[in-house]
Amino acid sequence: MIESKPHNAFWRTLYTQGHDSALLSPALGWNLTGMASFQHRSGPVAVNYTVEVDEAFVTRRGSVRGFVGRRRFYHSMERKPEGWKLDGKPQGLSELVDLDLGFTPATNVLQLQRLNLEVGERAEFSVAWFDIGKHALVELPQVYERIDANRYAYQSPTTGYEAELEIDPVTGFVRDYPSLWSMEEAGDLAGELLDEDDLEDALSIFSTSSAA
Repeated sequence: MIESKPHNAFWRTLYTQGHDSALLSPALGWNLTGMASFQHRSGPVAVNYTVEVDEAFVTRRGSVRGFVGRRRFYHSMERKPEGWKLDGKPQGLSELVDLDLGFTPATNVLQLQRLNLEVGERAEFSVAWFDIGKHALVELPQVYERIDANRYAYQSPTTGYEAELEIDPVTGFVRDYPSLWSMEEAGDLAGELLDEDDLEDALSIFSTSSAA
């Protein structure tokens, strides 16, 4: 299990142009917040997402807000004893305890922390899956088998996707999600990052130009 402190991650999207960043923080359970920005067949996408889970990493609720092309969207998801709700509308799926957002690698950490598999253990279960442009929560079967401390064999039987996922040992986030996302470290971006003095200068110039 991960240490009870904030953890963050930054990914590059591999199947299109884009990036994703997430923060997982303890707060009467855990709160996952993030933002993804990428190219979509309908145009540029920017989406802020949240997932709230309890101490056992069972999902309580989530939300997504942003735009696709020229269209804005907002959706809320909530798990109740009688089942899930999407924007207040019943979706059934009462036996499912995980919310999986299809446009980000961030939500896998919640499932893996809830499962807490030992090396060699395997889990088959379904999640309540949601993606941009959809109007319902869908049951999505998944299979995880822990290979070693930082690797899992993953299968999504209904989509045909199979891969070996590499997990960051400190944050619990997926580091390598083959053909979909790859985690980037600060060192990978060293040539692109401003130091504190340069950042202050840039912000000063921006503030001056905005006030003019």
